[in-house]
Amino acid sequence: MLYSAFIFGLISSFHCIGMCGPIAMMLPVDRSNEAKKVVQIITYHIGKLTAYGALGLIFGLLGRSFYLAGMQQQLSIIVGVLMILVAVIPERIFAKYNFSKPVYRIIMKVKSSLGQQFKSKSYKSLFTIGLLNGFLPCGMVYVALFGAVAMQDIALGVSYMVLFGIGTIPMLVAVVYASGLISFSFRGAIQKAIPLVAVIIGMLFIIRGLGLDIPYLSPSNISLFVQPEANCH
Repeated sequence: MLYSAFIFGLISSFHCIGMCGPIAMMLPVDRSNEAKKVVQIITYHIGKLTAYGALGLIFGLLGRSFYLAGMQQQLSIIVGVLMILVAVIPERIFAKYNFSKPVYRIIMKVKSSLGQQFKSKSYKSLFTIGLLNGFLPCGMVYVALFGAVAMQDIALGVSYMVLFGIGTIPMLVAVVYASGLISFSFRGAIQKAIPLVAVIIGMLFIIRGLGLDIPYLSPSNISLFVQPEANCH
């Protein structure tokens, strides 16, 4: 299921253009030195991947606790259902409810710190911009986090989020170098495909959780993602 993280990141990156695209275009990079600019952009994305990896660590640990509790199949089904709901329910419905209110102050501090970092062109600032950007609320990241939980393993949870982040990089880099080459019609078509991809991934998690004895897709073995430890006698 790790491959789904990269695919979803690649597709959802068209949504990221609206959210993270302006930040990527405003990065304080050295535009007079192309080689340095490339390294600076890479530094920014390393910071963002670090944030995603940290989130994957936390949610992978949460998923691991479900695994130890013997709830791996139920969790896979629940995660799949949640992915589908987030994909099909219009964003305006979620906008009516302030889910981020409990952490609103933290988010505002992150945004404030993010703004301060744009005043410097240092690699530290670029890394910090990417790091803080990765922690900002985003519907696509929420869907990816569901997948990280369903991995039911810390290392796989981290890998899932990092692969998701890597999938978003090509389009965000393209925005910096050639935003004018991406037509609005093409961007709109991909935007419409994002919910479909999320639904397909959600269905895969549901099928996997059902344990239908389909090799690789839906194994009957209750250990869906983590190999059972060998018995030593």
